[in-house]
Amino acid sequence: MTDRQTREAAISANNPDWTRETPRRLWDPSRRLLRSLRKYQNAKQKKGVLARILCKLFAMRHRLWSVVTQAELPLNCQVEGGLKIPHPNGVVIHPSTVIGPNCIIFQQVTLGTSGTGPGAPVLGGGVDIGAGAKVLGPVTIGDHAIVGANAVVTQDIPEGAVVGGVPARIIGSRW
Repeated sequence: MTDRQTREAAISANNPDWTRETPRRLWDPSRRLLRSLRKYQNAKQKKGVLARILCKLFAMRHRLWSVVTQAELPLNCQVEGGLKIPHPNGVVIHPSTVIGPNCIIFQQVTLGTSGTGPGAPVLGGGVDIGAGAKVLGPVTIGDHAIVGANAVVTQDIPEGAVVGGVPARIIGSRW
């Protein structure tokens, strides 16, 4: 096993690595956006007056960081832990999208519906989505798959596959 394969195997498709979402400095917009999302979702599960006030506070923070990052990450989307958005500008995620643990989403990525029917993407764990990629419709991307930059995915992608092109085709395997 090469050094790269060892590092990739260390990224779990099941257990979130919460340190990937922890802000590292005061100005860390992508991680602050994720933190506001997590805090809002946590407060939303609680009951009482304080919980409602906190929901409004965290929703306002989320809006602030959404404007700063120019990313559309809805408050009600299902995002597992360990999401990494290194350059969040232009990222658009549909509210029904499901994102597995320890994924990486680069700039200008769209995860949404296809317009021809209902359904949003489901990403497995450890998925990497390159800059400018579009994942459209009710597609499932398997664990540890890689979607190349500017690819347009409209069909399911198996685990560990590397895809690219318009429309996206399998061009290799991660391992």
